[in-house]
Amino acid sequence: MYRDRKRNNWMIPLIIMIIMMSVFAVRSFINERAGKDSEEESILAIKTAVEKSALQCYVVEGAYPPDLKYLEDNYGLKVNTDKYYVVYNAYAENQLPDIRVVKK
Repeated sequence: MYRDRKRNNWMIPLIIMIIMMSVFAVRSFINERAGKDSEEESILAIKTAVEKSALQCYVVEGAYPPDLKYLEDNYGLKVNTDKYYVVYNAYAENQLPDIRVVKK
């Protein structure tokens, strides 16, 4: 039988285009998810560093620090305030402060 090869020439580029679009979509999804995971890890690392510094202050001085500035000045804590907000609420000298980290 005779087949017209010109009629089927459009299928191969279409299949290649669909495969490329699928690969691009999956890759974009993976990159977006990886960015969110690393952002969550950064927030958790900052919160942990603030908690450890506050606990170290409690052990050394017998009281939790009144504010975040005290930890920065006396215990070497460094926080990237350009990217993150750190909320530090000290209720009493003998209770662990409420610490929250939020991305700007």
